[in-house]
Amino acid sequence: MRVKKTVLIATILIPSLIMAGHSEHHSVTMFNSDFFYRVLNFTIFAGLIYYLVANPIKEFFVGRSQGIANQLKEIEEKLQASKNERLAAEENLAKAEEKAKEIVADATNEAKVLATKIAEKNAALLSQLEKQALEKQELETKKAMRNTIDEVLNSGITNDDITLDESKVISLISKKVA
Repeated sequence: MRVKKTVLIATILIPSLIMAGHSEHHSVTMFNSDFFYRVLNFTIFAGLIYYLVANPIKEFFVGRSQGIANQLKEIEEKLQASKNERLAAEENLAKAEEKAKEIVADATNEAKVLATKIAEKNAALLSQLEKQALEKQELETKKAMRNTIDEVLNSGITNDDITLDESKVISLISKKVA
């Protein structure tokens, strides 16, 4: 670093000194003007600025590059976490689809079983209703027969018919019933 400073100062001062000539007239030269002092002041000022600002600037850029590296690392970690979450979500989706298929299959089987049970209950109820209808029909037939017999006995038999024999009564009743 010092070598660079020395080379820089030498490249500025040596040509200035060489080009300055000693002439007798009162022209402005390097030695009788304040140019040399201005260059010296500027060099000192630039050196002080470099000394004071170089380290903070370096630290800023080093910190900035480390911050960027840390952000990049965090982003990569988040990306990896997102990929892992996506894979987990895909696995959960596959499991959910399988479970849904199982539920649909179970529901279909249950529907078939329920339909079979309902059909069996309906068949049993239908046969029971048919039996009840037949029993009611037989009961009504017996009632009708009794009513007919009562009518025949009450209306058809008079005092004159009492002398009839049993065969005649039976034939009269069977005619009425038929």
